[in-house]
Amino acid sequence: MAVPVRGSLMLMLLLVLISVSAGGRWVVAQVHHVVGDDRGWDSSSDIGAWSSGRIFRVGDNLWFAYSIAQESIVELRSKEELESCDVSNPIRMYTNGLDSVSLDVEGTRYFTSGRPENCKQGLKLNVEVLPQQNTENQQQPMIISTVVEATGPTPSAAASIYLPRGAPSALWVGFVLPFFFLGLYN
Repeated sequence: MAVPVRGSLMLMLLLVLISVSAGGRWVVAQVHHVVGDDRGWDSSSDIGAWSSGRIFRVGDNLWFAYSIAQESIVELRSKEELESCDVSNPIRMYTNGLDSVSLDVEGTRYFTSGRPENCKQGLKLNVEVLPQQNTENQQQPMIISTVVEATGPTPSAAASIYLPRGAPSALWVGFVLPFFFLGLYN
């Protein structure tokens, strides 16, 4: 079944509008990490093995699932507190049984059991939060320079337009291509 030309054009324009309104960039998806997978946050879980090889990025979430009758989670300030299982002065305490922790800044975060004996048995997590993964190769804006010839006594001048990477193709698709198709089908 053929799609009418106007329907295809409208679909293409809608996709272009979404792309241009997103600044020509692709949205980076966040990852939800369920700590301990199906076992959750439990002393029988091997949290070290679970976290090994995982990549945590800004925008991701950690989900802690545990029995509130038997467990709680504390976030600590330092590696020393984590290694010594010193839970006396936590940054935050989680006690709901299902807690989501947003990884909103780069750096290292330290989580352990609220019970020092469980911490000493290995129920602790050291998370290195990396920057958001960029789908672009370069963060710096791209510069397009054009020479404009003036008529009359004014000398020629150069104009610069600062566009984010990927914007030239979005502009091409968003503005030039629709006019081409409109000219073909009208």
